[in-house]
Amino acid sequence: MTNKLLQHKFFAFLKLIRFQNLLILIFTMCCIRYFVIGSVLERIYFPEVSFWLLVTSTTLIAAAGYIINDYFDVKTDIINHPETVVIDKVIKRRTAMLLHLVFNGIGLLLGAWLAYRCFALRLVLFQVVAITLLWFYSTHFKKQILTGNLVIAFLTGIIPFMPLAYEMLNGVHINTAYFDQEPEKLRLLFIVAVLFSGFAFLTSLIREIIKDLEDFKGDIQTGCKTMPIAWGIITTKTVTFFLIVITLGLLCFSMIKLWQWHQKTASFYLIMTVFFPLCILIIQVIKAKTPFHFKVASFLLKFIMLFGVAFTFIIKLIYEQH
Repeated sequence: MTNKLLQHKFFAFLKLIRFQNLLILIFTMCCIRYFVIGSVLERIYFPEVSFWLLVTSTTLIAAAGYIINDYFDVKTDIINHPETVVIDKVIKRRTAMLLHLVFNGIGLLLGAWLAYRCFALRLVLFQVVAITLLWFYSTHFKKQILTGNLVIAFLTGIIPFMPLAYEMLNGVHINTAYFDQEPEKLRLLFIVAVLFSGFAFLTSLIREIIKDLEDFKGDIQTGCKTMPIAWGIITTKTVTFFLIVITLGLLCFSMIKLWQWHQKTASFYLIMTVFFPLCILIIQVIKAKTPFHFKVASFLLKFIMLFGVAFTFIIKLIYEQH
């Protein structure tokens, strides 16, 4: 968004809650439910309305996390991104804190109600853990070596798994023979969910480290101890390189398996939309010298993550062919 747009409270609010990231979150959960779970299982036990309440709860808590992060990060953002700071300029700090509390409160209440409806109160741990970690991320973890990166990567990684967790626990409550009727399909769903969660974790971790490289100047002036500050730019680039290589390795394993199962279209999709872009990302990270270069790398990785999630549509096509 341009500086002029950010002067309007509506656009400033959208910037504050990172609406584009929230859209990706919603897209991810919908893809898992409709393209993966909906394709594999003959019957979905988790009701449509409940699913959208889960999406709303998760989205509100994520938005609250973005708000509180900006609330505590104003000084750093003024140095790194002065043109996009909205707290204190367009939105008052008191308003931001109120939004944070309201969004978290509604998100937690919705999560508690869904857990009650599923007769699995432990499900509310998703919301409780997310709210707690996002608060401490903004106040403490973000300024520590790797800790903040791992927290965000973990929270990103559990998003693809949530629709399946609610579906399974709701299914067990409604049908006691749930796990006995379609064990192979449920095992497949679990593996697919874990793979997507692993991909989300690794790519999110890489992106968080790249963002630390991008924000190096502001972080060092505000006393942060991020990886680039503590270990140096070259070492941080090396860590990022190896994380991308690990992701490429796991991706190669998946593509080989798909090829062995005669799913050449699926393999070709991953090669063109995820594998090659990750290779380009390696080159971009190695060559990057300025904050803008790292910003381009972060932007590229966001598209890689989006295309990775879109692979769920290929899964749907595979099942339709069978």
